Amino acid sequence: MTTTSNTSSTSAPTSTSPSTSISRMPNPAEFVPELNDISAALFRATGNRSVPRTTVSLVHLRAGQIVHNTYLTVLNTGFLRKAGESEERITAVSSWQDAPYFTPAERAALALVEATLQPAPHGRERVGDALYAEVAEHYDEKALATLTIAIGQINFFIALAVIGKPQPVASLADEQWD
Repeated sequence: MTTTSNTSSTSAPTSTSPSTSISRMPNPAEFVPELNDISAALFRATGNRSVPRTTVSLVHLRAGQIVHNTYLTVLNTGFLRKAGESEERITAVSSWQDAPYFTPAERAALALVEATLQPAPHGRERVGDALYAEVAEHYDEKALATLTIAIGQINFFIALAVIGKPQPVASLADEQWD
């Protein structure tokens, strides 16, 4: 058995400039290559076109905001910009409830990710019947399953993002891990 030591993890960065490493760990796919297969499968599952890719990115952006993670926020903002979304829509995701930029279906999806990621009021379900019914008004069974998988997908990546703290990037093609 070979043990690898990462000496750079013993000293904290002194600056948060873009050229300074902020990742806490190396790319986990180097140690668990199956991660690439899982990631690809999740992207295929959510890319079945039953839910617009823009809606998935809006949901993922909101999730990154909820967990206060710069990596996820920057990445999903980049996806939305590349898709041609307006700065008003992107900026308003954090206050979507009173913003005039979202369709009823997008609002339902944003409400669903918030309910899933935030604690429920005492004694109540996170996703109650009323919210489920509202979402089901806008999404057929396949789309609702896809939206649920998209929320699960971002939850999977939340753990990697908040624990590993990869570099904020606007594209998956950019170097994320030190």
